[in-house]
Amino acid sequence: MAEELEHDPTVPPPSEAIHLPEPSFLPVVLAFGIMLSLVGILLGIVVMAIGLIIVVVALLKWIGSARAEMADLPLEH
Repeated sequence: MAEELEHDPTVPPPSEAIHLPEPSFLPVVLAFGIMLSLVGILLGIVVMAIGLIIVVVALLKWIGSARAEMADLPLEH
């Protein structure tokens, strides 16, 4: 298989690197907070408040991690 993946000298190198974000648990936490706040509408204000707190914290952390990743990118992006 290594023979098949050798670099062809006639093909130019890629023009830019592909950036993929790091894996994160924050989308799952955000979905759980949204679900808890919606269920809290039926169960009571305390459950809804806990869900909303989870939503706000998860959003702030997710935005913060996205900004940190953007700051690590080269300037030409």
